[in-house]
Amino acid sequence: MKVRLSDYSNEWVRLYEDEVAFLGAIFGDEIVRFEHFGSTSVPGMKAKPVIDMMGVVRDIERIDAYNDRMRLLGYDVAGEWGIPGRRLLRKGGEERTHHIHFYETYNPQIERHLVFRDYLRCHPAEAARYSRFKEELAERYARTNEYSPAKKAFVSEMERLALAWYAERQGR
Repeated sequence: MKVRLSDYSNEWVRLYEDEVAFLGAIFGDEIVRFEHFGSTSVPGMKAKPVIDMMGVVRDIERIDAYNDRMRLLGYDVAGEWGIPGRRLLRKGGEERTHHIHFYETYNPQIERHLVFRDYLRCHPAEAARYSRFKEELAERYARTNEYSPAKKAFVSEMERLALAWYAERQGR
């Protein structure tokens, strides 16, 4: 897919909320809660205009029972897609609009994603630094299969800072 980097849009919150309502009607009591994460959840950040959202569920195996219905509704069902315990749905095809990540309640990926989001929300200078880095990468790489791996080390370092910040706040 082509890299599409956009300025922050307040519309992303509405797109997230609309998808929460839609998916909530489908999955019902399977969902404990939804979370908006990733760059589209951080005001002011540049981002690929793809809403990253998380559905926290009681039993991850039960989500698989919805695969056929989700395909009929136009979602790409990607399974774990490299992360054990996750179920990934993608919406929008080549002009992707949403990534929906399902995790069971106590999966450690939940905290990692939310701490990183909260760190960027609380540290606008770090969010701006990350935005600049993504702009530089988008100038170098036209395709997401090159762009995404190129930012991996930078993101890992920012996640390390975020986790240290979180641990300090928790008095750990």
